[in-house]
Amino acid sequence: MPGIPAVVQKRVMYVELKTGLNHDGPAWIGRVRFSNTGRTLYYRGRRLRSLKGGSGMTANHVHIDTREEFWVSAVKNDRHDRHWAGHGPVEIDDDAVDEYHRLVGL
Repeated sequence: MPGIPAVVQKRVMYVELKTGLNHDGPAWIGRVRFSNTGRTLYYRGRRLRSLKGGSGMTANHVHIDTREEFWVSAVKNDRHDRHWAGHGPVEIDDDAVDEYHRLVGL
C-alpha cells in the first residue's frame, strides 16, 4: 500500500516521554515496531525518529508530528528501566507482558 512504510522488526522496549518532564514522564514497556532503516520507531500511534548523532542526554527520539522528545531503550534485566532520578509507574502493555517477563527472567 503506498505511503505506508514497511516494518521489519518488532521488539519489546522501554519508552518514556521526556519533553518538559525531566525523568518523571509517563513510561511504558511495549512492543515497538521499526521501519526498514531502523531510524523510525512506531509505538502507540506515534512515529518516533531517532535523533541524529546517536543518544542524546535526555532524549534519543523525537515524535515526528508533535516534536515531543522520548527516551527509547531496551528493557533492563534488573527491571530498573527508569532513570535513577525518575519517579512514577511504568505501564506494561497487555500484548507485551509475557515477552517482558521472559526478558527479565520472571
